[in-house]
Amino acid sequence: MQPPNSPDETLPQPDFTNPDFQANPFPPLARLRRTGPLIRVVLTNGIEAWLITRYDEALQVLKDTRFRTQPPSSEGAVYNPSPIFRVLFFNTLVNAEPPRHTQLRALVSKAFTTRFIESMRPHIQEITDHLIDGVAPRGQMDLIEDFAFPLPITVIAEMLGVPAEDRTRIRAGSLALLEALSGGESPACIAKLEEFRAYLDLLIEHKRRDPRDDLISHLVQAEEGGVHLSEEEMVSMLALLIFAGHETTVNLIGNGMLALLTHPAQLEKLRQDPSLMTNALEEMLRYCGPAIGASPRYASEDIEVGGQLIRKGDAVLVSLAAANRDQAWFKQCETFDITRSDEGRHMAFGYGIHYCLGAPLARLEGHIAITTLLKRLPNLRLAVPPETLRWRGNPHLRGLCSLPVTF
Repeated sequence: MQPPNSPDETLPQPDFTNPDFQANPFPPLARLRRTGPLIRVVLTNGIEAWLITRYDEALQVLKDTRFRTQPPSSEGAVYNPSPIFRVLFFNTLVNAEPPRHTQLRALVSKAFTTRFIESMRPHIQEITDHLIDGVAPRGQMDLIEDFAFPLPITVIAEMLGVPAEDRTRIRAGSLALLEALSGGESPACIAKLEEFRAYLDLLIEHKRRDPRDDLISHLVQAEEGGVHLSEEEMVSMLALLIFAGHETTVNLIGNGMLALLTHPAQLEKLRQDPSLMTNALEEMLRYCGPAIGASPRYASEDIEVGGQLIRKGDAVLVSLAAANRDQAWFKQCETFDITRSDEGRHMAFGYGIHYCLGAPLARLEGHIAITTLLKRLPNLRLAVPPETLRWRGNPHLRGLCSLPVTF
């Protein structure tokens, strides 16, 4: 077992918030993966952490409940959020630990059932077709702004029971959460978060007085073993569902379509055989998934990972993007292949108890969206060189600012 080491200045230190890194993080991550299973890195805020880039070690950490989502003290925390961001984002499944995590997941699962999600299929198709109807006569669009963003934000708003006239408010709140998660808690951002919190309070109270057949009403009424969501947990849960309920799908659609458009042989193969869509979607999740990394973990005791001693309190960052291109698990790991049949399963949605609860919804939306785009816009192609595309600088999520296309 190797003792803890200091960051190696000879290794490239990844800046997860740099849009240039976001544009193509895979070569630097591959270099780090070849160096070893764990690399000591320094984050932009000066915090030191262990970066995991290999599949086996990523799996070990995400499955081991001794790696917790809450740091033992604020000094070693990867993030030191404002009080309002903590209220909105830190009382959810993402950060809760057993036994409360188990209770929260059971409560949300009662409302977020597979049957409920599947029942949305016809309406998701209807929304998808409506969006394409709106852009088809123009012969061009920004696939992010005109399609990939409005589709999931409309779906999650309708699932939650948010009135149509209020959707601009939840979009503003979600964008403020994204800014805060990127480390940009400006006074204006904090003010938007406060406004978002106030709106969610009003929405919850309205659903209490007048429950309907929607997700918020179900969450308000949900009970598991005599346990209900507290007021702060309810607010955090709604903020998470709104944010994660569309942000993951935006990036899945945008990144996935970019992969297809820059791999014409794969695109043609999918056009010729639409039955490959399910497999193609999983390859998109592996090859260019919506998340770069899982939320930070902290060792609750000394733990050995990959022959390296992780000390109690140490921060650990699992790179999902790197693990999904580990050649030990995926043959020709750098190749985009929609017919891939590797036994290894990608971890685009994480793993273990914090596996993304909304994964079935993201898959359903992604499948419908991309299938319909290819069917209805058969001449869809990039309108700009791929190297000119801009990427958002978020440390966890990888997504395009825009994706201009013509058809």
